[in-house]
Amino acid sequence: MSTHHRISSITVVGGGSAGWMAAAALATYLGKGATIRLIESEEIGIVGVGEASVPHMKLFNGQWLGIDEAEFVKRTQATAKLGIEFNDWSRIGDSYFHGFGAIGKSIGPLPFHQFWLKLFLAGKAGPIGEYSPQTVMGPRGKFAPGDRNAAPNSPLADIAYAYHFDAGLYARYLRELAERRGVQRIEGKIVGVNQRAHDGFIDSVTLENGKSVGGELFIDCSGFRGLLIEQTLKTGYVDWSHWLPCDRALAVPSESAASITPYTRSTALAAGWQWRIPLQHRTGNGHVYSSRYISDDEAAATLLANLDGKPLAEPRLLRFTTGVRKKSWNKNVVALGLASGFLEPLESTSIYLAQSGITRLLSLFPTRDVNPLLAERYNNESMFEYERVRDFLILHYHATQRTDTPFWDYCRTMSIPDTLRDAMALFRIDGRYFRNGEDFFALPSWVQVMLGQRIIPQGYHPIVDEMPEGRLADNVEGMRATLAQAVSSMPTHDEWINRYWKAS
Repeated sequence: MSTHHRISSITVVGGGSAGWMAAAALATYLGKGATIRLIESEEIGIVGVGEASVPHMKLFNGQWLGIDEAEFVKRTQATAKLGIEFNDWSRIGDSYFHGFGAIGKSIGPLPFHQFWLKLFLAGKAGPIGEYSPQTVMGPRGKFAPGDRNAAPNSPLADIAYAYHFDAGLYARYLRELAERRGVQRIEGKIVGVNQRAHDGFIDSVTLENGKSVGGELFIDCSGFRGLLIEQTLKTGYVDWSHWLPCDRALAVPSESAASITPYTRSTALAAGWQWRIPLQHRTGNGHVYSSRYISDDEAAATLLANLDGKPLAEPRLLRFTTGVRKKSWNKNVVALGLASGFLEPLESTSIYLAQSGITRLLSLFPTRDVNPLLAERYNNESMFEYERVRDFLILHYHATQRTDTPFWDYCRTMSIPDTLRDAMALFRIDGRYFRNGEDFFALPSWVQVMLGQRIIPQGYHPIVDEMPEGRLADNVEGMRATLAQAVSSMPTHDEWINRYWKAS
């Protein structure tokens, strides 16, 4: 390709995790072929509550950015995350664990849970959580990244896990990495955006000190306000709050617990839910709620009453509208993170969606003319991804049997997307779920949450009956026994941190 057509100047508007992830990735893969600038203001600050992740973060950090895991963990006061414990979601008193990774081991063309289901419906198998490494390890406080001596097809050969981490420290760490790779940081507030007259593309932004910063491609990481994608280009927003009615969150750190659990805890409350995210140096807590059903003061009091350690600050309020931009890529602007859309942190997807947007941008990276077909493909794939994550989140709210508050009455009886309605109906028949293309949440996630929310299938796949009863019982019981024995000899999460990951 002629260098005349290559993009040689990229400006990232906004810092935080999304901005510095984008800057670091662009610097890593464009090398010295492009000037990359990032504009941020210390006065504006960052949201900084995205402190839990999904396993994709390990791939993004390690394979995409070349970050050493132990260094990242120590620098961000991180801990391991094997999944999420959900309390009181279907009924008050219920508890289930959504673990990362596979459930059991597939047998022929069928997933393991189908064989388990036959025995479970007959009262001959334990809960589904006894058949997945993460759901056995997590509640017992155990952690190890996998057994290198295990057989290649063993569920213990490679344990999928994510991280809890300090979002502010992660952004600072990424900034150092990005600047070493050539990114230029510019401190300042943007007070003006200048568009080209003939096509409306962004030409430059003007800072409070009068300086003008141009670019051929702009990455909007300006948070909820969407300075470029929305305030300037008027892209439009798809509001999903009728399906995901929570519109506010209060976040507060507290003193670290004596023992650090390797999982996030999500507890359903009267008008929303509360998160608990354990880091090495503190615990992150938050109350996500609907302002239609509870006041801010009541929500703050509920949050503070449910901490398991002394609060380290006053609760910080965030207002949001769940949804997504009609286009994440408009003209020469690509929005990432909160500027692209917001899906509440129930399944810790915020960081993932930003990382996914970055990798998609690199795959579809344009030349100076910004071919509209590339933008269209990017937008289609981005919207598909947001919609599938949206459906998974709605599942938690809608599949409830709670009748104790108006909030849960609304969630239980609200209309839902046809895609989710059909998936739930099919699962109720015989436990089947079919992943739709590149749907981020795979079969094990849907199975664990459906069952956890008391969507119990009436039957199972007919092929299961071809396996003799004795062999079926041996396979299912063998998996449970193997996992229980292997996990019993694993180190605790605290022991693993102290041995390999302890922050200085």
